[in-house]
Amino acid sequence: QKQLVESGGGLVQSGGSLRLSCTASGFTLDNYAIGWFRQVPGKERMGVSCISPSDSKAVYTDSVKGRFTISRDNAKNTVYLQMNNLKPEDTAVYYCATRWMSCHYGEYNYWGQGTQVTVSS
Repeated sequence: QKQLVESGGGLVQSGGSLRLSCTASGFTLDNYAIGWFRQVPGKERMGVSCISPSDSKAVYTDSVKGRFTISRDNAKNTVYLQMNNLKPEDTAVYYCATRWMSCHYGEYNYWGQGTQVTVSS
């Protein structure tokens, strides 16, 4: 009964902001690194950001550095992705996923259903 649910997507104009949420049910996120990914139809799913479980150190793909911020609230069993200065190329379905202990190795085991982000020009 482990589940991840993303929310917060929507339609926004270029330069706008959205905050995505990833909430776990049936387990706690305390010991998991959480990654955000995005996927365009017909394209490979690509990593966007990841936050470590211990020190909350975050990594980002180059295209979102300075614009996106990942954070976690373990008390709420939730990870967030604050997306600012959105660009049309950010349009995708965004997914969160868990990885035991590390952003840098291991398998992403649990995935959410995704939330659509559409950025108009």
